[in-house]
Amino acid sequence: MSKIATIDLGPHPVLLAPMEDVTDPAFRLMCKRFGADMVYTEFVSADALIRSVSKTEQKLNISDEERPVAIQIYGRDTATMVEAAKIVEQARPDLLDLNFGCPVKRVAGKGAGAGMLQNIPLMLEITRAVVQAVNIPVSVKTRLGWDAGSRIIVNLAEQLQDCGISALTIHGRTRAQMYTGEADWTLIGEVKNNPRMHIPIIGNGDITTPQRARECFDRYGVDGIMIGRASFGRPWIFKEVKHYIETGEELPPAEAAWYMDVLRRQVEDSVKLLDERRGILHVRRHLAASPLFKGIPNFRDTRIAMLRAETQEELFRLFTEIEERLEGVKADMEVKQHTNTNQ
Repeated sequence: MSKIATIDLGPHPVLLAPMEDVTDPAFRLMCKRFGADMVYTEFVSADALIRSVSKTEQKLNISDEERPVAIQIYGRDTATMVEAAKIVEQARPDLLDLNFGCPVKRVAGKGAGAGMLQNIPLMLEITRAVVQAVNIPVSVKTRLGWDAGSRIIVNLAEQLQDCGISALTIHGRTRAQMYTGEADWTLIGEVKNNPRMHIPIIGNGDITTPQRARECFDRYGVDGIMIGRASFGRPWIFKEVKHYIETGEELPPAEAAWYMDVLRRQVEDSVKLLDERRGILHVRRHLAASPLFKGIPNFRDTRIAMLRAETQEELFRLFTEIEERLEGVKADMEVKQHTNTNQ
């Protein structure tokens, strides 16, 4: 049984990672419906929050339907982070998460996010101060270290635990790696198996299949896993992972219409949340990354049309065409399997 403070996440928690421009309320709710045990908001800038920037304040909008939900903040100085943490507490999330892992230049380059890995004393000072300032559980998400020469996570995890955090999420890459190369889970396992650690350790990085999810629990002993980019255009990955962990068997694939309906709902939710133009722009990265279209022959032109579509009507017309092609691919595969078995 995995608990973060008093939040009970069940035996093998699978969490949706916080991702900028991705984990908005509509997507969080969808992943929750497919079995995500906890969801995280997009990154919230502490600086923008204390200046009452309305676009940033909107990121604090959470609903009871998506609980347990974490709000994640980032910043680079103690006073600002403490003030922002108090504002976040008013929004009543189940958990406040401190982002010391975002590698992108506009965050890390200014010393926030993964940039904190170059200033550990400040990272610890901020963590201690935030834990003391709020009455909700505080967790941290970070990386193995700044670069290959400073993979400090085993020692850093103990120091963060001493600051009073309730859980630690580790992305198995350094800041220098960004999202390239393979995530190294051996150090995540080392942190988890350190007898001095007693808070839950959540592993993150390259969990793209149900089999890999199960392996991360079994081999590294983590208390939870976090899925990020593998959920793009595939929010049902949570359902697949939960089924495999519980039964040891792959979830049988659904009909093409079922998957396309999920994508339609994603578009509709996004349009409702923003407006038609911005909603479609927002959902494009999901359509571009979805593994659903991989087996369709000569898909390039349709793919380009799909990513250029500017209205919901145009997009859904293409979806209907894609659905028919997916059914065709499935039928062809079934014929081949039948032929092979009868040979």
